[in-house]
Amino acid sequence: MSMKKKWPKIIIITGIASFAVVFSLGLLLPNLRTTTTGIQVDINNPALIKRGEYIARTGDCVACHTTLDGEKFAGGLPMLTPLGAVYSTNITPDKETGIGNYTFDDFNNATKHGVRKDKSALYPAMPYPSYQIMPDEDVAAMYAYFMSGVKAVKQENKPSELPPVLNWRWPLAYWQAIFAPARDFIPETQDAVLARGQYLVEGPGHCGSCHTERGVGFQELTLTNASDSFLSGAVIDGWRAKSLRGEHRGLGTWKTEELVDFFKTGRTDITAAFGAMAEVVEHSTQYMTDADLYAMSAYLKTLTPKPGEAMILPVKKDITTQKLLDGVYDSRGALLYVEYCTVCHRADGQGVPRIFPALDGNSAVYSNDADSVLQITLSGGRMPHTPHDRMAFTMPEFINLSDADIAEVVNYIRNSWTNQASKITVDDVVAMRVFLAKKPKTGTDIAPDLSIDSAAKGAGK
Repeated sequence: MSMKKKWPKIIIITGIASFAVVFSLGLLLPNLRTTTTGIQVDINNPALIKRGEYIARTGDCVACHTTLDGEKFAGGLPMLTPLGAVYSTNITPDKETGIGNYTFDDFNNATKHGVRKDKSALYPAMPYPSYQIMPDEDVAAMYAYFMSGVKAVKQENKPSELPPVLNWRWPLAYWQAIFAPARDFIPETQDAVLARGQYLVEGPGHCGSCHTERGVGFQELTLTNASDSFLSGAVIDGWRAKSLRGEHRGLGTWKTEELVDFFKTGRTDITAAFGAMAEVVEHSTQYMTDADLYAMSAYLKTLTPKPGEAMILPVKKDITTQKLLDGVYDSRGALLYVEYCTVCHRADGQGVPRIFPALDGNSAVYSNDADSVLQITLSGGRMPHTPHDRMAFTMPEFINLSDADIAEVVNYIRNSWTNQASKITVDDVVAMRVFLAKKPKTGTDIAPDLSIDSAAKGAGK
């Protein structure tokens, strides 16, 4: 199990450094791709600004360009890579530190081609390979919104923490030429609804940025459904972004209507959004129209299963529930589950619909990779706030439990009731703790502190 792509760091560093040295002579340097559109944008047009706000919602710009308790779109959010942090930039219309001096073509080139106003390349933490298929007219609407609908914030951008040589921007011209070639949106079907869903998933929604595995150059292995590695699951920021394809561990058991409900409210009767996906719901999908949510959901349900993955799991009889009800705690994991988990998730592992997620039969729980279960157990989390449910419930962190106890309870949950999954080790828990110590907190990471010390402090107020 790993929180990042399983390429040895020395291979990555050696490869990139060699690449930089070879081309430091200026040989065969490709030109960064930019376009001149000739489009004149009326940034004061209320209808255009409103449309641009909606398109920015579909692109979830606010999630990456806003820090916890920070000014909206002012940047500064660290995105962790194995080589160091890259910080999101200020995209407010401030003329000194933001994009206030950008023309529409400058904005379009940054959004779709990854090229800044000063003609240097953006790091591919910005999902411009996905945004590239967006029509110029949609980007123009976003430009009007960012220029006239967003408050200007004076906040300097932070430099990346990538080491010298690896933080050079000019070699990114090769990265863009190899991994982000010019492309247009090509519908897979003549069905207008499915084509719209495909566009939203593949383009502004940039679902592949989290749900598609990365290669040695940290590029998405594919940007379209031309390959069955598209949306087949990946690990990002310590979360397992599940497969969105048709196998059992993906979306095979989901109905289209359940997906619509999930995107709109952040929960279903069985599961709830957590981690990065909770932010997607809170900042993006809950604001999308019912038609767009249906289109996305219907398209995702057309994706075939990931190769080698079953559409259904082998049948397993539930012997866990009765044991717990009878007080038969035959493992350390069972004791820990009863002490810390049953009050919410119940003896039968079914939780409470739309309040406490089920653990039994929840594909996020028995995923091939246990990172998500491990991270939320250690650090807790919060459901997204939406107007569709009265409350956004939180899960407390259990970071004070020992590494051995965390491994025991996670393995118990992943293999009880009808669940069937691989087991984690204490080393996996240690690795996750190290990762979480470096990871910045976001709004949906914040969980209540239920420790004894915290309770004592509260009682003393």
